[in-house]
Amino acid sequence: MSVASGPAAAVVRLIHDFDRRRHCVILMGMHHALTHWDSPFVNFKNYDFPDGRGHGSRWVHIKRFHVPSGAPTDQELLAALIAHPEFRDTYDGAGVWLEPRHGQWWADRITPGTYTAVDRSGAAATLHTWATSGAPLPPDLDLDLKLRETVYTPIHQSTSRYALGSLPKDARHDYGPLHIEFHELVLIDRRLGTLTLLVAADD
Repeated sequence: MSVASGPAAAVVRLIHDFDRRRHCVILMGMHHALTHWDSPFVNFKNYDFPDGRGHGSRWVHIKRFHVPSGAPTDQELLAALIAHPEFRDTYDGAGVWLEPRHGQWWADRITPGTYTAVDRSGAAATLHTWATSGAPLPPDLDLDLKLRETVYTPIHQSTSRYALGSLPKDARHDYGPLHIEFHELVLIDRRLGTLTLLVAADD
């Protein structure tokens, strides 16, 4: 009998499902070191592109948190972010999940080590290339100003920056992939005492 399709496979799936649910309960019971502040959302569709299609179904979702006192390390802050309920978001309009889903991945497959440190210029260039799709935004749109306020200024003001690295295919949950492009940055600003989770995607 094939383990992939027989009763043994069903048992394995039940064990995995139990482990994920237990993981959720543990996270819900944790004291979260980060305090969620707000979640600005920049939808390119809300701006009048000349051809009516230049928005490319792009958007930026920003989640901002207050960093606790006591100067925790960057790795501790990343761990606190992953443990926070706001991290469990598939970014498809469904909001925060009880199950550990993040974007197209199982959140319990993401660790602080999944994030890679990046410099200011590299982080800004990645987001700018994505936002413009190789062409500048129309100069008369307020969108450029909004992106400077919510994306580029926080990148340049941050004291450290991390980009979500690649994950194996088996880290994808049963709803993924959900987006065409998906860029994720974590911006830590120790001067302001904030952490920003920035997701830029198109669907």
